[in-house]
Amino acid sequence: MKRTFPALILSLAMSLPAWADNSSGHAGMNMTHAGMDRPGMDHGAMSFPLSEGMVRKIDKAQGKMTLRHGPLENLDMPAMTMIFRVTDPAFLDRVKLGDNVRFRADQVNGKLTVTQIEVVQ
Repeated sequence: MKRTFPALILSLAMSLPAWADNSSGHAGMNMTHAGMDRPGMDHGAMSFPLSEGMVRKIDKAQGKMTLRHGPLENLDMPAMTMIFRVTDPAFLDRVKLGDNVRFRADQVNGKLTVTQIEVVQ
């Protein structure tokens, strides 16, 4: 027992630098928003639910729509009204002003973009 205790103390002391470098408590995980937004990352694959919103403006010439939306969980954004690009211009033909929608938005080439949308009946 006398030899085991010093060995235990020594092994704990040697692992201390690894603990000190992990101030967030998540070893090896980058928990910042920037780390969650890597090119090619498919947020949809992370199984976040679709967000809810209302169409406030449609700009077909620019390929954009303005949505008043609830929280965007996959982007860690609170509810607000904002302008989004769309991945498919046909999305703009599917909706009209005042429509309630469910949608997914992601960062695509650094721009907030609607990648999926459906009108709520």
